[in-house]
Amino acid sequence: MKYMVLMQGPKGDWQEFNKMASKDVKAHIVFMERLNSELAASGELVDAQGLAFPDQGKIVTARTNAAPTVTDGPFPESKEFLVGYWIVDVESEVRAVEIAAHVSTAPGRNGAPLNFPVQVRQVMSAPPEDL
Repeated sequence: MKYMVLMQGPKGDWQEFNKMASKDVKAHIVFMERLNSELAASGELVDAQGLAFPDQGKIVTARTNAAPTVTDGPFPESKEFLVGYWIVDVESEVRAVEIAAHVSTAPGRNGAPLNFPVQVRQVMSAPPEDL
C-alpha cells in the first residue's frame, strides 16, 4: 500500500530554521538523507521532496470569466505549513506510522528533535467503488 507521509512545520517557526547554526542545519539534512537512503534500500521509497519555505508559495484560485487570483505566501490563515513529503510503498499503515514517527524526530537546534506533526494519508489508486 502506498502512503504519503507529510511533514508539517508550525506557523512562525519556519523562519527560525534559517537562524539555526550551520551545524544544526547540516545535522538535519544528514538525518533526511539517511532516512531517504534507508527507505530506498528497503524498497519502500517511491519519492521524497522538501518544499520551499511558505514565503515562496502561492495560492491560486480560478475565477469564472476572469484571470485567476494569485495570493503570495506566507499564509496567515494557516496554523501549519507543509515542509516536505515522502511517498512510501509499505506493507501496512503500521509501517507508514513508524516512518512518520521517525520523521518527526528530525533534529533541530542543538540536535533536539523538532517533533513536527507528520500526517499519514493512504494514496488512493482509484476512487472508492461505492461512489
